[in-house]
Amino acid sequence: MTISHEVSIPVLDSDGGDRLYEQIEELRATGPAVRVRLPQNVIAWSVTRGDVVRRLVTHPDVTRNARDTWTGYQPGAVPWLSPWVDVRSMATSEGAEHTRLRRLIGPAFTPRRMESLRPSIEAVVTDLLDGLEAREDGAAVDLRAHFAHGVPTRVICDLFGVPEDQRPDMLAVVDAILATDVPQEQSERVMSGLYATMQRLVETKRREPGDDMTSLLLTAQEGDRLTETELISTLLLMIGAGSQTTIALIGNAVRALLTHRRQLNAALAEPARWPAVVEETLRLHPPVVHLPLRCAIRDIDLGEGVTIAAGEAILIGFGAHGRDPSSHSAAHAFEIDRVDRDHLAFGYGIHYCLGAPLARLEAAIALPALFDRFPDIVLADEENAPDPQPSFIGNDVLTLPVVLRPPGRAAR
Repeated sequence: MTISHEVSIPVLDSDGGDRLYEQIEELRATGPAVRVRLPQNVIAWSVTRGDVVRRLVTHPDVTRNARDTWTGYQPGAVPWLSPWVDVRSMATSEGAEHTRLRRLIGPAFTPRRMESLRPSIEAVVTDLLDGLEAREDGAAVDLRAHFAHGVPTRVICDLFGVPEDQRPDMLAVVDAILATDVPQEQSERVMSGLYATMQRLVETKRREPGDDMTSLLLTAQEGDRLTETELISTLLLMIGAGSQTTIALIGNAVRALLTHRRQLNAALAEPARWPAVVEETLRLHPPVVHLPLRCAIRDIDLGEGVTIAAGEAILIGFGAHGRDPSSHSAAHAFEIDRVDRDHLAFGYGIHYCLGAPLARLEAAIALPALFDRFPDIVLADEENAPDPQPSFIGNDVLTLPVVLRPPGRAAR
């Protein structure tokens, strides 16, 4: 594991918000890959150029299994990295191991299964909107806490059979893993809490199995079983990724539309455009920007005098690709009708996110329902952006204050 105290190596900021985007541009301009300093003086190569991102995510000399290939790394030594590196899931596996783990979870995320969830997603959205409806006109409400957070967390917890009394603790620790600038002691508590909450769920389902994905994962399939570590890691991955990315997606889309009213009106007038709203949000405001962590298994020459040596860590900027001016015209503009809206928000290649169809479906249901119910919604503070999530991994806000029905506006 590379630890350096060289002052010339830039720190990857955890300020979030606009600074997250600004630093992408700074790093991209510096070279095809740039060494950056992460918390606890960990050094990794940051990759933010769209073409280099695409090249490295499918490069034969780059592995997701950093825990076994990163020179000098000791599992558990860097607590904030443990949920990303020390786990054994399809997200940190390659080859036959990845194929096996993906096969075990894949049946839960087929297109047909995802579409079958539409009625339950619509029911969750309606219930949350009914709760918002009861609020007083003119009062500010945190839309993240009371809507964007509720939609995917209820859906994913239902899918994995998380009991109601276990949800608050589980969601609290899942939220916390995205914070990248916290004291080591806090990171250790978060990691301990993650394993404890997932283990509690497993123990519950062993006693009382049901018609849910956790119970399914506990059952042998084709003579194969997940090890205990694989089971906990898979639950952490699916419940964490299945909630956090969509929370950010819904919130980022709402903010973009409320600051681009003509495009909001276009989507309301022509509902077939809502999928384009979702894709443009994923491109311009991706839920995940930098994803820890890959590792080079052989030297990789990227040109311009940059070589990533075998055993060095690589931080892929999946969210940077969609904002790269070399890949998109008017790359920093929110345009739902653009042609070049491709992005890597859900990854690329054989590791493409299994939950991507679910995230898209949830957003495509939640967004039009919100604006149909509250057509006059506005940001509570249109002059100042909400406080961003303190992270270089996640791209979200801590709160999203809005006014659902501003006083004096006629109901439509």
